Amino acid sequence: MKNQSITNHIDWITVGLFITLVILGWLNIYSSSLSAVTGDSTIIDLSQFYGKQLLYIALTFPLVLIILFVEGKFYEKYSSIIYTISVLSIAGLFVFGKSVKGQANWYSFGSFGLQPSEFAKAATSLALSKYLSDVQVNLKLVKDQIVALTIVFFPMLLIAVHDPGSALIYIVFLVVLYREGLPGWYLFSGFAAILLFILMLITNNPYIVIGIAAIALVLNYLRSRLIERNIIASGIILVFVAIFSFSVSFVFNNVFKQHHRDRFNILLGKEVDMKGIGYNIHQSEIAIGSGGWFGKGYLEGTQTKGGFVPEQHTDYIFTTVGEEWGFFGSVIVIGLFVTLVLRLIYLAERQKTKFSRVYGYCVAGILFIHFFVNIAMVVGIFPTIGIPLPFFSYGGSGLWGFTILLFIFLKMDANKVNEW
Repeated sequence: MKNQSITNHIDWITVGLFITLVILGWLNIYSSSLSAVTGDSTIIDLSQFYGKQLLYIALTFPLVLIILFVEGKFYEKYSSIIYTISVLSIAGLFVFGKSVKGQANWYSFGSFGLQPSEFAKAATSLALSKYLSDVQVNLKLVKDQIVALTIVFFPMLLIAVHDPGSALIYIVFLVVLYREGLPGWYLFSGFAAILLFILMLITNNPYIVIGIAAIALVLNYLRSRLIERNIIASGIILVFVAIFSFSVSFVFNNVFKQHHRDRFNILLGKEVDMKGIGYNIHQSEIAIGSGGWFGKGYLEGTQTKGGFVPEQHTDYIFTTVGEEWGFFGSVIVIGLFVTLVLRLIYLAERQKTKFSRVYGYCVAGILFIHFFVNIAMVVGIFPTIGIPLPFFSYGGSGLWGFTILLFIFLKMDANKVNEW
């Protein structure tokens, strides 16, 4: 039985959070763009960022209606085709991509561009959900683990060639896989690799890192002496730690681009460059810190109006919130994002099918890692890697990509009453 209306059983709480975030995002884009406005200008001036964003927002509504109009089962039935098209669109960038700031991750259409990696998140989520919903799939089996990880890492690797920052987002799928039965050592290994990487950058001495790992293994060995001792396994782990530690320097110096190396060095305190690569972070911290508890008032931010923070309408949009709305305004925005993520997890848990549940967790995970990493970037506790703030940062591809991701799930949730 089909719904009589495309809005039947829609979760209006989530829709309300979405609309609120989009409106607040546009208000901050408007404020951050005023420094570039000269002469008379209206809010629909397409020569300004806020005018273009308003157009993108207007086009979002018919996009939402199309998503809700399509039958929910469509997304499951054709998930493999959607995924294939998405992967091909990313691969096409190697031939037809337009280079923007050294990254050929856009298709150019006149004065507008389209970034396929923003839509690949929804496509990958659909494909992964479809595979995991197969009753024969068991993530305790190596063969099924390989297929699931391939679905995730194939588009991730293609994106990483042009945009390593956007590729980082795909790590969140490991959490989803863990939720569905992937052995915990995958997550542990990932976190351990990140920790070892950072330790190597700080110490620049693989022997120190290997020594720390050896001490940790010995302590774990002694702690578990009453259970099972596996010296061979500990030895293998130590060998992998040694290989990884010695490879970090090569990867950092030969795979990472110079601006990536500079950002890590500045974050770790190994370099100080307030006028060069560290300028963005420094100005961002000044802007947010100057907001105090209650902010300077909307459109009254001196750092924002002066245009001191580069790319403030995109990756650094949260600095406008911090300066003009202050600590309390920032907490409210963060609270809205946390509420949205928690709401999506709640909706995911009440789904009647595994496909829609897995997809719901993918949506929640992607939105969480985006807003967490973005805010961590602008306050200087994470290197700048070009991660937009969902529904806030300027850009049609980002806004539409997140909208598609979210409303496909809302359509699935609305259809759950018909899935008995």
